[in-house]
Amino acid sequence: MAATTHTVSNQAPPLVGYDVFAADRVLTEAVRRHVPPALLTGIRGELGELGRAAGSAQAQEWGERANANPPVLRTHDRYGHRIDEVDFHPAWHRLLGHAVSAGLTGAWNRPAGHVRRAAGFLVWTQAEAGHGCPLSMTHAAVPALRTDPALAAEWEPLLTSSVYEQGLRPVARKAGALLGMGMTEKQGGTDVRSNTTRAQPLAAAGEYLLTGHKWFCSAPMSDGFLVLAQAPGGLTCFLLPRVLPDGTRNPFAIQRLKDKLGNRSNASAEVEFDGTWARRVGEEGRGVRTIIEMVAATRLDCVLGSAALMRQAVAQAVHHCAYRSAFGGVLIEKPLMRNVLADLALESEAATVLAMRLAAAYDAGTDGERAFLRIAVPAAKYWVTKRCTPLVGEALECLGGNGYVEESGMPRLLREAPLNSIWEGSGNVQALDVLRALQREPMALNAFLQEVGRARGADHRLDGAIRDLLTELADLNGIEARARRLAERMALVLQGSLLVRWAPPEVADAFCASRLGGDWGAAFGTLPHSLDLASVVERARPDRYGGEG
Repeated sequence: MAATTHTVSNQAPPLVGYDVFAADRVLTEAVRRHVPPALLTGIRGELGELGRAAGSAQAQEWGERANANPPVLRTHDRYGHRIDEVDFHPAWHRLLGHAVSAGLTGAWNRPAGHVRRAAGFLVWTQAEAGHGCPLSMTHAAVPALRTDPALAAEWEPLLTSSVYEQGLRPVARKAGALLGMGMTEKQGGTDVRSNTTRAQPLAAAGEYLLTGHKWFCSAPMSDGFLVLAQAPGGLTCFLLPRVLPDGTRNPFAIQRLKDKLGNRSNASAEVEFDGTWARRVGEEGRGVRTIIEMVAATRLDCVLGSAALMRQAVAQAVHHCAYRSAFGGVLIEKPLMRNVLADLALESEAATVLAMRLAAAYDAGTDGERAFLRIAVPAAKYWVTKRCTPLVGEALECLGGNGYVEESGMPRLLREAPLNSIWEGSGNVQALDVLRALQREPMALNAFLQEVGRARGADHRLDGAIRDLLTELADLNGIEARARRLAERMALVLQGSLLVRWAPPEVADAFCASRLGGDWGAAFGTLPHSLDLASVVERARPDRYGGEG
């Protein structure tokens, strides 16, 4: 018989065995808002299946194992032959295979493809975030490859396939393929125009041999990579396959895998090219312009990935506080804890609503929506990814000491949280990209102002924030030094506009009062006490909608 001291009480049950999609009221509403009615039932069914899988004990175990057993580099086989392979735990392959089969690399040719994929990416990332890297790059490579119809015809069906085939073989012998990316080099980082990798043209049109070193090569186990190199005509984009059509290995020497803060399940590598065969994508000298569509799509995935981490952190915090008692009552009913949870829920909802609006703009594909994306994507990428780390840290604290223990899953979320702010251009790069759009593309600002203007007159604090933003946009003095401030204000005004139009009144009121009206402290949990915080927290509970607790 167990001693009474071993009796477990006042502990929250695990948040497992629930539908991650159905439990997220903000996401389900966004899908209903942005998906045509004729497609809604089918897409909700797909997302429900994925949501139940993401919330299952099995998927949670896969995530734990993939991170507890990071990838291992094998440079040579037992006989000394160079092979440059990366071994992953079977859990990684199960996560990645499930994601591919769910269509998370196949948005471009499907009705409402970007909204349904964005929702699926947001749901499945909550099971494990690291394997989202190859999913994102494979998805995002399609528009870059379409600059060369022959390459697109060969590769696009494989990249958008729902079949996951691990292992290196010629892509002609595979039913599905993954694509990575290698842009940065150690001497330049984000300044890719300083790249020194050389591309020597061959006799055959469009074929080159590359020589150089890439400081960050994402997902080195992929079937191919989009890379930048200096051709005779300037910086150019290339498609580099790991295995040549005749079955031989393309020279691709993996020097080491990066030992990263988080994202432990995923491999990031330094690689060396030495006479490595590649095919040109787009024109010589237009490498950045060619690859920029891929970068824009992966930046949207940074927003989605951060929104997913934020949602899972909030779900865990609210779930814990709904069951944990202290000082004579359940934590979720304590006024101060309710304030913290409501503040976190507001941040999470604003991130999700904004991310899904961007995905819907991709589906629309009009000139106006493309102009809107040009400025809204870097602004959203800047702000949402910046908000992820403090939110996850605060959510972890809601679990107290339990949240600091690895078994809770919260430390893994916290280690993952800074990644999306760094990947595909850190904060300064995004803020400067907002400035470039303002200065070079007048249609982008017009489209942005039209979008936020749709809520004008609905909330006086939003109206005031729009007026202040216009004043700031009219002042060009010291504009580069103010770029972060400007990107932040644009993102907040856009989030406020979307929430005023689409969120419940208590959510929009709380957001506008705190983020736009100035009635907010420097930490989460400092919302005005007069707001309807209980309704905001209840809306975020994961065990009331599609969950079993």
